[in-house]
Amino acid sequence: MSKIFGERLRQIRRENCLTQSQIGEFLSVSKMTISAWETNKQEPCIEDLRKLARFLDVTSDYLIGLECYDGTREI
Repeated sequence: MSKIFGERLRQIRRENCLTQSQIGEFLSVSKMTISAWETNKQEPCIEDLRKLARFLDVTSDYLIGLECYDGTREI
């Protein structure tokens, strides 16, 4: 994944007034794992990506940079 994932995760988390701990608790991962995702030091497994997208009410394609927020494809 590119840096887009970490940037979008952080942006959406902040827009929803969520902490890294809250997301980690939902996914059963540590706050440090969420931090590593946001700083592009690690990537989530496919299952965590799917759960994360559902929890944040966005598509996984949006999170990984394949589409815009409105659902149109990224160029």
